[in-house]
Amino acid sequence: MRKEHDFLGEIEIPDEAYYGVQTMRAIENFTITGRRLDEDLIKSLAKVKKAAAQANMETGRLDRKIGNALVQAAEEIIDGEFIDQFPVDPIQGGAGTSINMNMNEVLCNRALEIIGEAKGRYDIISPNNHANMAQSTNDSFPTAIKVCLTYKSHNVTSALEYLARALEDKAEEYKDILKMGRTHLQDAVPITLGQEMGSYASAIRRSIRRIEWAIDSIRLINMGGTAVGTGLNAEPAYIKIVARKLREITGENFETSTNIIDATNNTDGFVDVSSALKNTALVLIKMANDFRLMASGPRCGLNEIFLPKRQPGSSIMPGKVNPVIAEVMDQACYQVIGNDLAVTLGVENGQFELNVMEPIMAYNLCSSMNYLANASRTFVDKLLVGLEPNREQCQKWLDSSVGVVTALLPHLGYEQCSMLAKEAYATRRPIREIILEKGILTEEQLKVLMSPEKMTRPGITN
Repeated sequence: MRKEHDFLGEIEIPDEAYYGVQTMRAIENFTITGRRLDEDLIKSLAKVKKAAAQANMETGRLDRKIGNALVQAAEEIIDGEFIDQFPVDPIQGGAGTSINMNMNEVLCNRALEIIGEAKGRYDIISPNNHANMAQSTNDSFPTAIKVCLTYKSHNVTSALEYLARALEDKAEEYKDILKMGRTHLQDAVPITLGQEMGSYASAIRRSIRRIEWAIDSIRLINMGGTAVGTGLNAEPAYIKIVARKLREITGENFETSTNIIDATNNTDGFVDVSSALKNTALVLIKMANDFRLMASGPRCGLNEIFLPKRQPGSSIMPGKVNPVIAEVMDQACYQVIGNDLAVTLGVENGQFELNVMEPIMAYNLCSSMNYLANASRTFVDKLLVGLEPNREQCQKWLDSSVGVVTALLPHLGYEQCSMLAKEAYATRRPIREIILEKGILTEEQLKVLMSPEKMTRPGITN
């Protein structure tokens, strides 16, 4: 064990630990989720610290021996080393101070090791004086969240693009499969299974654009604002340089806000991101539930599609198979919707020059992005890849539906079509059979008027 102290007193730290006294206090104080920080958030904060160290060296304020050691330590964390040295709970008081200090301590102790000194020699490299130079938790932590969300957004949109493409493939494959459309869960007019698949893909692509727009709204950072956005203890040159360094490190277009005080005390951009994720979840839930309904049965439901059989569906009913992939999509999306509420409440609860609720925002936004990406890929790999249409059942529902009479409105008029529909419902006979029996139209005329091409495209057939 080694002993470390802060102004509250002294604490023993395991010799092998790269974290220090303030991390230990956080471990003791915050036992909320039982989880660790998102790995991408850790790496994103390390990128911010690397940019800060490089900027401070460029202004001449940070000794290059110390600065280079801090940069090397940050790079090792970015490469995935020392992730186990971040044990603080993601939900915590202090506006992320414990996360920031956990990083500062790991960076310093690894930097000390790099230059041949013992861990805990903060008189040589200090978590506060060197790793946190020209910074505060109040600018480095929200910037790290923005870096993290920007990075994660590529994974989310890539997964959604994967899903959209798979649906578009199905749209092409099923373009000639005519089925009954439904409104109010009642028979409506015909549509193709391909058209339905294409509509899901279109909505998902709209969700991708929504996420990308929201991410663009959080590219303004407050690095150099320090405690309240006024730039206390940060040189003007540093503020310009640190943004440039962060762009170089991340490959993303981060810019210093024109009003750093605003960027420090307002977190409304996180609501834009959370709302975009929630909207995406709603689109995915609607789609997944449509698949569940189309696959319902198989003997006593709609049974229009066959879902891949992924696992037994009951501990008591032999042979039962459930739509588990569509169900897990729903549940992942419910969690995203719940996370959005937590983010919203966190954003509205900022006071004066700081919003102290950023840890809950980071935790839920990171989780939502992970859930959406994983659920989308699972839906493709475990459901869409093995999906098969039930052509016979689709045709059966179409033949027995009264809704197809709508296609005859321009030719027979609303009143006559209404009477035909009424008789079809009363006698439970197909509408086609009644029309032919009464001699209203010929078989050839019906074939033209009720063809898949004519019933699922704009226009009136003569």
